[in-house]
Amino acid sequence: MTDERDFEPRLGRIRSSGGGRGKTYLQRVLRAAAFAGPGNGASRAFVGSRVARGYGAGKVLAQRDRLSPFRSRRVVVKTRIVKMRGQGAKAAAQHLRYIQRDGVTVEGAPGELYSRDADRVEGGDFLKRAEGDRHQFRFIVSAEDAGEYEDLKPFVRKLMARMEADLGTSLDWVAVDHHNTGHPHTHIVLRGKDDLGQDLVIARDYIAHGMRERAAEIVTLDLGPRTDLEIEGRFARQVEQERFTDIDRMLCRAVSPEGAVGIADNPASVSHENWAGRLQTLGGLGLAHEDAPGSWRLDPALEATLRELGERADIIKTMHRALGDKAKGRGLADMVTHRERTEPLVGQVVSRGLSDERSGMHYLVIDGTDGRVHYAVVPETADSAVTGGAVVRLAPPSTGEREVDRTVEAIARANGGTYSPDLHRAFDPTARPEYVEAHVRRLEAMRRVGTLAERHQDGTWSIPANHVVNGAAFDRTRESMRVEVLSPVPIDRLRAARALTWLDRELIAEAPIALAETGFGHEVRQSLAQRRKFLIAEGFASQRQDRVYYPRDMAAALRAQELTQTGATLSPSVGKPFAQASDGKIEGVCRGPVQLLSGKFAIIERSRDFTLVPWRPILERQIGKSVQAISMGDKISWTIGRSRGPSMPGS
Repeated sequence: MTDERDFEPRLGRIRSSGGGRGKTYLQRVLRAAAFAGPGNGASRAFVGSRVARGYGAGKVLAQRDRLSPFRSRRVVVKTRIVKMRGQGAKAAAQHLRYIQRDGVTVEGAPGELYSRDADRVEGGDFLKRAEGDRHQFRFIVSAEDAGEYEDLKPFVRKLMARMEADLGTSLDWVAVDHHNTGHPHTHIVLRGKDDLGQDLVIARDYIAHGMRERAAEIVTLDLGPRTDLEIEGRFARQVEQERFTDIDRMLCRAVSPEGAVGIADNPASVSHENWAGRLQTLGGLGLAHEDAPGSWRLDPALEATLRELGERADIIKTMHRALGDKAKGRGLADMVTHRERTEPLVGQVVSRGLSDERSGMHYLVIDGTDGRVHYAVVPETADSAVTGGAVVRLAPPSTGEREVDRTVEAIARANGGTYSPDLHRAFDPTARPEYVEAHVRRLEAMRRVGTLAERHQDGTWSIPANHVVNGAAFDRTRESMRVEVLSPVPIDRLRAARALTWLDRELIAEAPIALAETGFGHEVRQSLAQRRKFLIAEGFASQRQDRVYYPRDMAAALRAQELTQTGATLSPSVGKPFAQASDGKIEGVCRGPVQLLSGKFAIIERSRDFTLVPWRPILERQIGKSVQAISMGDKISWTIGRSRGPSMPGS
């Protein structure tokens, strides 16, 4: 080169150089992200939530420094993310029906769905748009001052508009306002798709904090910040409450390293009178002890105990509200709120409601035959016939050892405490892929709740020696009471019904249930006596002196009468005549279930007619498909599909 400005280009293939050589684009992005993090280039794991919608807004809102945490209006937002695979679509339809049930408006009318643009929308249209969605979001938004609003729709629409701005996408949602409790609230159902048709993934911080902060902003702007008088009144109401309050939260934060908190440690936002009064209340509950004048020591279990007391008080209040006038004369000693039972319970459903939105569990208030009122928790997918007035049997969950856990433990024992899908297939070469996958799904569920199973990066699992015992304990914590519908209608409608009713089964039972002299037990006694007179008058039973005789074919005759009447009613819609099912082979297309007084039956459409046969849970996924069965009286054995397949017995 004769001049520093001259150069001689050498043409060739463009090649990458530096740290990214030989790496894919994704690997280079992850490497750059790792070096951009703290620690002077130290590598760190990739956090998927950072690419979710609302990540930045959620971080800012979660760390917002407000002028005073008590000036802002308080809003509670409960969130549940529901997977739509399997039974998810059916559960979504049930959820929409539930939130639109009777008695949720101010006038006691059924709830009406509304959206961003319309005050009344059809739930079926929303469900049709949601077909194929991977998941669904469900929110309950409850503002503490919601009663100040004449109509909650403008507030909800403002909130969803703020969410659209924070998430950077339009949202497809429907909502229902409920006024059937002491605090008006709104149920919001949001599709799991964004405006581009992609899966809507919302950042964890936004779900946990962002939505609540946005809602509090709107309520505070609409109603104005809290005044000093409102704040003082709120704390004054908390002084004697038997639940975990804002004052308790501040007491726990004010505890010294020595474990003591003083009367003089009250923050500026809480008056000395309310602070000292709350300590006295906790002392009366045995949750705080005065070591010296003005110095208190809090019980380590204070928060857990107060939350349990608050939950119990809410349950008692729910039971009183459900019973209404019937609660008079029935003291709290008659009200049982236990979560687990070791014996079955039979009773009439007084009320059904939402117990926990996050887990999708419902509660039942049941007037039992034992003369007491019970509160039980059941899954959201419990039979839709479990409504007010229905007679049900609640049985404790099956929590014995499961074959799936025995298989995992056996494979792990043969492989030094390790389980994997490959080891499973080697242990049992005949195992089908979906069978092996079911074992992995159970291990994943157990891993998420604690240390019951440990998964490694290579896809293997470390299985403890007591895995079967752990599995039974896991089931006890997650399974709820099993619900069986004995009668879908109130008991007074069974007394003169031409059908095989629950009362008839009790009359002919070898070991009928015990009946109390009060409550629903007394009502059942009266109904049994009236049903007995009806059967004698209609010739289904006979009486000789003081004894009543029930012929062996009474149950079959009563059931046949109801099936014949129901078949005639269904015939126009099915488009074929009805025929009673006979013993032997039954083949046809399952058109779905129908709930009768005699029980739940499946509509089986055949080439020339249709029939009704006892329903079994295995038919849930066979609606619209061909099924085969062998019927012998009340016993029926199902074979799914027209060709070869395993026999599915039902009893």
